[in-house]
Order: sequence, then C-alpha cells, then structure tokens
Amino acid sequence: MFTLRARVLTPVTPNETRFLEDAVVVVDEGGMIAEVAPWDGRVGAEDVRDGVLLPGFVDSHVHFPQSRIIGAASGPLLDWLENVVFPEETRFADLDHARAVAGEFTLQLASAGTTGAFVYGSVHSEATHVLFEELSERGLRAIAGPVWMDEDCPPELRVSASQARDGVLALVERWHGHDAGRLQVGVIPRFALACSPEMLRVAGEVADEHGLHVSTHLAENLSECRLVRERFGAGDYLSVYEDAGLLVPGSVFAHCVHLDDREWDRFQKAGAVVAHCPDSNFFLGSGSMPVNAARVRGIPLAVGTDVAAGRTFRIPQVLSSAYDNVRQQGAEVSLEELLWWGTRGGAEALGWNTTGCVAVGMEADLALLEVPPWVTSHADTLGHVLFHRDRGPARCTWVRGREVWRRPE
Repeated sequence: MFTLRARVLTPVTPNETRFLEDAVVVVDEGGMIAEVAPWDGRVGAEDVRDGVLLPGFVDSHVHFPQSRIIGAASGPLLDWLENVVFPEETRFADLDHARAVAGEFTLQLASAGTTGAFVYGSVHSEATHVLFEELSERGLRAIAGPVWMDEDCPPELRVSASQARDGVLALVERWHGHDAGRLQVGVIPRFALACSPEMLRVAGEVADEHGLHVSTHLAENLSECRLVRERFGAGDYLSVYEDAGLLVPGSVFAHCVHLDDREWDRFQKAGAVVAHCPDSNFFLGSGSMPVNAARVRGIPLAVGTDVAAGRTFRIPQVLSSAYDNVRQQGAEVSLEELLWWGTRGGAEALGWNTTGCVAVGMEADLALLEVPPWVTSHADTLGHVLFHRDRGPARCTWVRGREVWRRPE
C-alpha cells in the first residue's frame, strides 16, 4: 500500500480527460486504486507533484527480437525483413542471447512508462519462454508468443505447423494466465507471406480451442498485398485470414494501411482490433493508415511502437506520429483521443478492462512522467505529454501497484 500526492492526468472517455492539479492517490495492498481525490493534507504521502501521474501506456504491437536493430534501415518492408530482421532473429536460437535481449527489452518497456504490451517473439518457443521469465520477474503485463513461419524465410527460421502448435501449447501450460492473468500467451502467425495455408489454419484452430489472443500483420505494404492476393488466389488480403479462422473478435491486426471499404466493413463486423503503427509506417515508407476508416466504423484502435521498424519504445512519441498521420490525411484528432489510444483504449482493445485510467477500482498500472515547472495547465500538460519528444524516461512505473521501474536520481 502506498499514497502519492500528485498531479493526475487520466482519460475518462475517448474525448475527455481529467486533470487534478493537487490530488491524493491511494493504492491498496492488492494493487488496486483505492482513492483519487483532491489533496486533503494527510501525512505519509510521497510528493511527486513535480511530475504528472498517468495510467501506464499500452503497446499493442512490438517485436522482442528486434530490440537491437532499431535504426537499421534497408528500404521497404520485404527488403528490410530479408536483409535485417531475419538475420537478427536467427540469433534467438541461442538462449543466452535471448536472455540478454529479454532483460534489455523489459527494461526499455518499463522505463518508457509502458505497463502492458502485445509482444511478438522469434519462431523459437524456448526464447519466448525466456521472455516470459523476464516479464514475470520485471512485473510487466503482456500477451506474447513466438511468431509462426514456414515459408519465404531462412531455413533456420522455419517451423512446421505442428512444431509451432506444440511450442505454443507448452507455453500455454506454463505461462497462460500466470499471476492472475498478468501474462498471457498469444498465437502469432507472422503474416500471410510467411505462412502456408495449413499453418494459418492450424493457428486459427489453436487460438479457438484454447481461447488465445491472435495477432498478425495486415496490408502493410502494397507489394505485400499484391503478392498475398497472387499466392493465395484471394480477392483481397483480409479474406486469407478469414478463411483460416483468424478474423475473430479481439484479434489484433497491425498496420491495416491498404484495406478497401469492403475489407473495413468485414473487419468491423468481426469485432477485430487495429494496432496502428505510424512511426513504423513512415520509416518503411508503407503509407498512411486511413484512421477515419476505422473511426467511422467504431473499430477499436490501439497504437504500437512496432520496434524495430518503429524507432522508439515510447508510446507518447508514437502518439505524436499518429497525430501527424491524421493531419497528413486532412483530418483532425483531439489530444484527448490520442491519449485514449495509448492508454485506456489500448487496454480495452487487448482485453485488459481493469487498467488504463487513474480511477478508483482500477488496477494501479501507472506512469510518472517528468514535466517542467512552467507546464501547469490541463491543456499544456496534455500537449507536453504527447508532443515533447526530448523528455527523458519515466520517473517511475508501476504495474498493479508494484514498482517495476524507478529512474536513478
């Protein structure tokens, strides 16, 4: 149990935030927020008013094995995968390497103020086990799994559908639902070009049978879209995942840059989720995701760093890129909606319904960010959180009230 005296900024709805200039926030022994109220002079509180307390950020799409290749540019998506990503991911057969990177990866998330993430591994289920060990030790919230690939990748990264299934089921037995659901296992066919029809079908079956979250890439790059249609003889990209039983409620599809209206309509009907990765889309030249296509249909939208095509672990920087993406399309987005995507909206999209805002009865997934003393108003604080790219790491990060990161003084 602990008590903070803090400035609080939290989403209330997609279009409303609440700002308390001087508040008391009490977290109980179970890691739940027990009180949020105006400061009343009580003793024993840690005074953190020189920062701003927010709900922890949610990263809906990030690649654990790409942590060390941020900035390794080599052209568009398919070239980048072949020249940079696949060679790095082969290294995760070495569990000592996987363990070292997993420690760095979880530290990067926590220090960025990220409390929960949907994490892609390499194909190696043993390396994902190592990742879960580090996530458990650090105390972060996550859905994670190895990627599935059996085509168009180096031989060292190919696994059969049965091998992929067995690897995931072993992880399910050990980690799914660990620590009252803080850690969960996901089914992650990398994308259609890396998977045979059999592998996609088996992925859908495993997810359905065991109630696992699904995530994959969708319509990121025009060349990718064309090749998928040609290889599968499909009318459109989305139908490949539909046919495999992967377009289901809550399934998370990263990018969604090049979907047509018919695909968007079916996406909405299925109850699927967009993981919007604007920084990655800009870096690889993939295009500008039509955010309004999702918004007008009420499709849940979260944001992802997509490290390492994304160049930062910090969700506020991704939200800044999301703002640029919307403006590039001649549309508008409020700062309140941006914050929602990176916190409460992202949490709800991943099924974490008791996190994502600073309110009584919610789990205490929190981030304390630095703000300079001249930033005092509600509007200025919101703008600073979202757009000040030179701000340092979070001062402190908590998950369920447990401190998972504190910046050295």
